[in-house]
Amino acid sequence: MEKKLLLGDEAIALGALNAGLSGVYAYPGTPSTEITEFIQNSPLAKERNVRSRWCTNEKTAMEAALGMSYAGKRALVCMKHVGMNVCADAFVNSAITGVKGGLVVLAADDPSMHSSQNEQDSRFYAKFALIPALEPSNQQEAYDMMAAAFELSETLHEPVMLRIVTRLAHSRAAVSIGEAKSQNALSPSTDSWVLLPGIARKKYDTLIEKQKDMMAASENSPFNKAESTDDKSLGIIACGIGYNYVKEAIGDNANILKISQYPLPAEKIMALAEECSEILVVEDGQPVAEEGVRCIIGDKAPIRGRLTGHLPRTGELTPDNVAKALGIAVKEGFAPATNIAARPPQLCQGCGHRDVYAALNEVAAEYPDHRIFGDIGCYTLGALPPFKALSSCVDMGASITMAKGAADAGLFPAIAVIGDSTFTHSGMTGLLDAVNDKSNITVVISDNLTTGMTGGQDSAGTNKFEAICIALGVEPEHVRVVVPLPKNMPEITRIIREEIEYNGVSVIIPRRECIQTFARHAREAKKAKEA
Repeated sequence: MEKKLLLGDEAIALGALNAGLSGVYAYPGTPSTEITEFIQNSPLAKERNVRSRWCTNEKTAMEAALGMSYAGKRALVCMKHVGMNVCADAFVNSAITGVKGGLVVLAADDPSMHSSQNEQDSRFYAKFALIPALEPSNQQEAYDMMAAAFELSETLHEPVMLRIVTRLAHSRAAVSIGEAKSQNALSPSTDSWVLLPGIARKKYDTLIEKQKDMMAASENSPFNKAESTDDKSLGIIACGIGYNYVKEAIGDNANILKISQYPLPAEKIMALAEECSEILVVEDGQPVAEEGVRCIIGDKAPIRGRLTGHLPRTGELTPDNVAKALGIAVKEGFAPATNIAARPPQLCQGCGHRDVYAALNEVAAEYPDHRIFGDIGCYTLGALPPFKALSSCVDMGASITMAKGAADAGLFPAIAVIGDSTFTHSGMTGLLDAVNDKSNITVVISDNLTTGMTGGQDSAGTNKFEAICIALGVEPEHVRVVVPLPKNMPEITRIIREEIEYNGVSVIIPRRECIQTFARHAREAKKAKEA
């Protein structure tokens, strides 16, 4: 058996390919991006014609994957945790339709918000949709679970969630690799997936009936296992990566119930509670398991965890805070230096967004009541020094709709700044609302010809933005394109003034390639020329 040194994301990607994957559908987002990139660059994926281009957003990804499943083939959907909010409608309803080919939904959570706006835990979504979830504790399990997840999906005829966290996604370990399985043959579903109320009610009843099968699968899962010792003073329920941290702290000398498959195995949990005087629940994320354990065991044993303060209520789970919860002394490291100036992240030198913000700040200063509403992308750094331009950044696409709402309230000028990829992801519908309401807003689509924040992936709307905006109803004369360079500053500021003064919806598109993708493309061209 071959061994490879793989990131958690890479182990998942290779596990999916070797499980007979026919298509991956995803929108880039840390810490999930590398899964799709690995598949895009895989010789096996190319040989098998595995579909792997980026989708416009997570909702379109989920729906397309469901369509592939309908056709009988295995599909993978990948996103970071907040992407679950975008695809929730399709995701929840996919549990009602059921699936034909195996369908795995990969949700990469980001405790401590390393690159996110919140700490939401995707296990809640699996529970909400009433489907199974798997949570690997290490890279080997991440690889192995892909095959298991597809098999479980096709056995239950339901989608299966695979939930990981940043620390597992972006750390490496040796992984034993098996043989690649053949892809499923084309075999479209013969069942009705038309969710009219009468059909949906019957299918929902079927989903409820399947819960006992999902529970049985969890109770018997090789990923859920109990370890015991003679000392029964403490029982530990360790979920996903938390199992590694417990083992690091106390080795084999513990009563541990490792949980890596959900729903929670109630019988195993009750057995641990009946044996042990106290229960510690160790999980990375929100207290999903802890709340479930409280419901299962009642007052059988006291329960410690994030809800009781024995583990931090917020932030990433770490080996140190697990050790502290177990009463083990932790060696403190050096205190942070106090004599070093802070260096907050900044836009790259030479980035076109810099010139956009310089121009916006110059013009906006002429209007004492101005507000600039920001969006999700590398240009969000415009909120920080030296620009300090943005008043808000909430979620994908919110810049346009928040500017619209503020303008509806009487604010002037209301300016939205959004990136090219974010605009096609979630901004177009907000722009249509603004057009329909004749809102007095100025929208800046800062187009760097790529999805810059996540590493330079393709942007769905490249070379289409003027046509999209005009098609949505923006007057053609108020769709303006500029090149963000210092030498063009007089032209850019003039156009911004003109469009702010226009009473209606106007769109300004500053367009210049991301400096990082430009450099990469130059290197690739040089390499190709030398070959």
